[in-house]
Amino acid sequence: MSLRDLLHPKSEGASFIRDILLILLIVAGIGIVLFGVSGTWPALVAVESGSMEPNLPTYSLVFVTDENRYGGWMTQEEAQASDASKVFNEYGDVIVYQPNGMAGVTPIIHRAITTVTKEESEALGFTGDAAHAGVITKGDNSVTNPYPDQFGSFPGYGISRMEPVKEEWIVGKAVFAIPLIGWVPLHLIESILIAAVIIVCIEVVSRVLAKRKNRKR
Repeated sequence: MSLRDLLHPKSEGASFIRDILLILLIVAGIGIVLFGVSGTWPALVAVESGSMEPNLPTYSLVFVTDENRYGGWMTQEEAQASDASKVFNEYGDVIVYQPNGMAGVTPIIHRAITTVTKEESEALGFTGDAAHAGVITKGDNSVTNPYPDQFGSFPGYGISRMEPVKEEWIVGKAVFAIPLIGWVPLHLIESILIAAVIIVCIEVVSRVLAKRKNRKR
């Protein structure tokens, strides 16, 4: 099959292949634009739990930028001291970070509360390599997350105690969120099946209408 056949398909098969390639090109283009604007990847993060409710409800799709873009970021302590604008209804930026620097796991999206030095982390009970400068973070939900992350364990990650977040562990900062849309990437298989059913239904209806139109002629 030549490029000309794809651009000007004469069969349903060629037309289908052309449409698939067009969709892939559009998706790739959107990804490139998102990376160019955000400066980080992933540029979109879905909220999987209620730890940030009510400010970032479960299934929110969050747009993330590099933490140093568009004015940098501030902890809650810094924002309160300077009376800066609130982010998602509270002081301090919401950051996305790799728990204890672990790669290949779902990052955590919580609010930056304050920063600590190595000595201050030791005073909090951290020892050895775990005692280092970093950011203290916390989920906004006072019921499920009454204490900062660094005061508790995260069994789902196999972490007995979360360390202060090093700067290199920060993926980016949250800029804005769209409610509910995050359900799609979190339930990819279901989303694909739903999309496939919709496409098939549209195709069937289109063919039925086309046949009726031809009969009238």
